[in-house]
Amino acid sequence: MPRIAGVNIPENKKIAVSLSYIYGIGRKLADKILADLKVDTAKKASELTNDELNRLREFVEKNHKIEGELKRIIQGHIKRLKEIGSYRGHRHSRGLPVRGQRTKTNSRTRRGNVRKTMGSGRKKSSEKT
Repeated sequence: MPRIAGVNIPENKKIAVSLSYIYGIGRKLADKILADLKVDTAKKASELTNDELNRLREFVEKNHKIEGELKRIIQGHIKRLKEIGSYRGHRHSRGLPVRGQRTKTNSRTRRGNVRKTMGSGRKKSSEKT
């Protein structure tokens, strides 16, 4: 398995898709990187030569913030929001949706199946209180 930025990328997929397994690189950025390096996007990751793989590894690590570095930057931004006491920081700290989504229904992605909003954990009227 080719290893780029500390991540094993799958061999049996096209290189553009394989690069998107790295945190911070999506399909569009992967296509742009491959175009800059003049690597064929139809190739699979296992078909890359050592030279192409080394050029790809160096280019990604030098020119893009990925994996641990990017995660650290994002955590720093969230920490700053919490410290200044902003609304967004408060929502991050409570584990609720940050960008104005409704929470009466639907916020299971952010909260899991936890009932944190008013009335959502109510007992049914048929149960004893």
